[in-house]
Amino acid sequence: MENVKAFMKRKNIVISAKRYGIDALGAMAQGLFCSLLIGTILNTIGMQFHVGFLTAQIVTINGVGYTIGGMASFMSGAAMAVAIGFALQAPPLVLFSLATVGYACNALGQAGGPLAVLFVAIIAAEVGKAVSKETKIDILVTPIVTTLAGIGAAWVIAPPIGMAASAFGQVIMRATELQPFLMGVVVSVLVGVALTLPISSAAICSVLGLTGLAGGAAVAGCCAQMVGFAVMSFKENGWGGLVSQGIGTSMLQMPNIVRNPRVWIAPTVASAITGPIATCIFRLQMNGDAINSGMGTCGLCGQLGVWTGWLAPSETAVANGAAAIAPTAFDWLGLILISFVLPAILAPAINQVCRRLGWVKDGDLTL
Repeated sequence: MENVKAFMKRKNIVISAKRYGIDALGAMAQGLFCSLLIGTILNTIGMQFHVGFLTAQIVTINGVGYTIGGMASFMSGAAMAVAIGFALQAPPLVLFSLATVGYACNALGQAGGPLAVLFVAIIAAEVGKAVSKETKIDILVTPIVTTLAGIGAAWVIAPPIGMAASAFGQVIMRATELQPFLMGVVVSVLVGVALTLPISSAAICSVLGLTGLAGGAAVAGCCAQMVGFAVMSFKENGWGGLVSQGIGTSMLQMPNIVRNPRVWIAPTVASAITGPIATCIFRLQMNGDAINSGMGTCGLCGQLGVWTGWLAPSETAVANGAAAIAPTAFDWLGLILISFVLPAILAPAINQVCRRLGWVKDGDLTL
């Protein structure tokens, strides 16, 4: 046993919830952002503003033409796997081999590809790290072992993981359709909390394929956290804090939440209010790429996702019954109120009550 522990320490193989559940998951979301989400944004800009070089098909693969944005989205599996390997501090030969593993796994996992990539990339990276530099022909052994371990694992576990994730996402979306008020509260609060925690709400939404009303509730919860924290901490953090939290991430408040968990009450209660308003009153649907459901106002990706879903729903959304619409003034009003106005009003008002109760004090929200 001591020999095994010494070997794992030497190879930097650390089996822990933090490394796999926070570091790897967070990195996966960044990989997904830099590929699928950026690709979606480029395609949207190209289509809506008629930018020629963004709408032109630059390459054809198996009879399918791809734009610049399309190629970025096409490589999402590889980007996620390499990002995970980077978070796990994989050596170069392992890291580069993960591109093939990630692409294959994402394809095999289909709708649940991102979740499959998370598990498979971890397996492949750790196996690759174990054999790295153990032989004199490392240039051959490490890439071969990493690739075979990864694709072998993907072949076995990616399809069932994909089916399970897709099925669970379908249950959530169907439940939201049947019980929009209750599920509006549940989805909004849980996804909003996940956004502020050091895990990835974007990756979770992408894994589950959350679109439609459930996606709209998720957007509401994320916006309540980001805009809520940004506005209610303006006194302490000024314009810099407003921007960094409002279009960056509310995760910046985690140290303050650890010190005083009650500072989290206001944005969380706000999300419990805006979620059912989104689902029951405005019927806000997020039918762009599912990753946008967990982005909130980060780079305005949540809003871009809603807009994209109105005009050209994603493949996942179309499979779930979505169709393009011409947004009305009521749709735009709902998006603006849910994303910006209501969180900016509700969270500070609730936080003021917490202050009067002595639960939150000056300086508790200072970044």
